[in-house]
Amino acid sequence: MSVTIDIAGLPPERVLFAASPLAELGHALHVLAEPSHHPGLHGWVTATAAGLKPDLADRLCEADFLWGSVFSDIFLPLAAVPSAEGRAGATLADDLDMLDRLDDERFVEAALDVSCSGYYADASVGSPLHDERSRALTLERAAARGPRNVVFAQRLLEDPPGVRAWVRRLMEDCEQAFFGDVWRRVGVQLATDVRHKTEVLRRRGLREALAEVSPAVSVDDRGTRITVDKLSSGRTTALDPAVGPGITLVPSSLGWPHLLVLSAPGWRPVIHYPVGTPGLPDPASLDLLKLRMEALAHPMRLRMCRWLARSACTTGELATEHGISAPEASRHLAVLKKAGLLTTRRRGRYVLHQLDLTVVARLGSDFLEGVLR
Repeated sequence: MSVTIDIAGLPPERVLFAASPLAELGHALHVLAEPSHHPGLHGWVTATAAGLKPDLADRLCEADFLWGSVFSDIFLPLAAVPSAEGRAGATLADDLDMLDRLDDERFVEAALDVSCSGYYADASVGSPLHDERSRALTLERAAARGPRNVVFAQRLLEDPPGVRAWVRRLMEDCEQAFFGDVWRRVGVQLATDVRHKTEVLRRRGLREALAEVSPAVSVDDRGTRITVDKLSSGRTTALDPAVGPGITLVPSSLGWPHLLVLSAPGWRPVIHYPVGTPGLPDPASLDLLKLRMEALAHPMRLRMCRWLARSACTTGELATEHGISAPEASRHLAVLKKAGLLTTRRRGRYVLHQLDLTVVARLGSDFLEGVLR
């Protein structure tokens, strides 16, 4: 599974790197709502949550589905305003002004999609503001997500301008309460990352620039399609005339391990990628992660791994220890080796195999990163 972006014929100058204060605020709110996704930020979560005034904390709870388990597109208005040409605002106020330029229909669809709309899945779905069937389906989906979702969806459908003003005030209050300090700290890092990757793009091309974004992002040999390795499927184009040709890549200091792709119909594609990961090696691909888990799922290979974790062994030693034939032991070793779980070295005429404990230890964080990507 993956998300693909058609870039055939896209001029190089239409690929942009841009830091967005509003997008980073969205990630900050997500970390507060889902701290288990971000174990390295528990200290910041505890300190920030403790400092929130009760009124602000209550209002954040009212709309936390906009940034909780999923990430609403309202945090990336740069992708929907044609005149922005994919560029973010210099300040949070600039980004919020850009958000205000979205018409009610687009804002409502983006805000409700995370919990109870369907415009990502079906571009033909009518707006719940005007289509009764779509409205009923939206409220039905909201009801399945809980009473707070229903209340918010009803308010938004009945009074879009009022809810939009409420959301803007909420974002402004977050800036005053904690995000202003966050942006002063991470904004410089993100601006540096944007400059660096823009220079890589200019000097070494798109393939090298995407390689620095994430090992999960790649471009095909013809340079016509970007693929993002994710446990979801989607397809979009960077050549939509409605918003103008282009793709924007937005760094996040708080986003690890999430690698997000905005691929909504009628929106400019955006890849929202993490920078400053917690000092871990590059993540394994999802295919390799699947291969490793399948290799370890077999009871005989799991028993062999216990032995191989303690010492290096030959194929014959493993066969004898586990009561199987040498060819059968060799087949199991081949599966483990293909999955990258073994190290092999020669000692005279013997070949010794041993479990790579570093790789096995990484499986926990690789799995977490894979499912949250």
